[in-house]
Amino acid sequence: MSVGYLYILECSDGSYYTGSTKDIELRLQQHQAGEGSSYTKSRLPVKLIYLEEFPRIDEAFYREKQVQGWSRKKKGALIDGHLNELPELSQRRTEEN
Repeated sequence: MSVGYLYILECSDGSYYTGSTKDIELRLQQHQAGEGSSYTKSRLPVKLIYLEEFPRIDEAFYREKQVQGWSRKKKGALIDGHLNELPELSQRRTEEN
């Protein structure tokens, strides 16, 4: 298996898009060209603001699904490197539901 990446893009409207890929450079080109996803196509340009590398693409895909379920605030803490805030933000989300 090949290396995989989890990535987060910031779209022109300020929203976040979370994805995973084996080739981050190609995937960014696809997003910028409007070929990446229907979500980003209508929110161009996009900017790469977060990246994690994994030994295998299936690990990156699993992480993508995990992060996609997070609140905007929790994604923001990850992007900003405030990893100590993640458990508290998870707990708050659970209490809200």
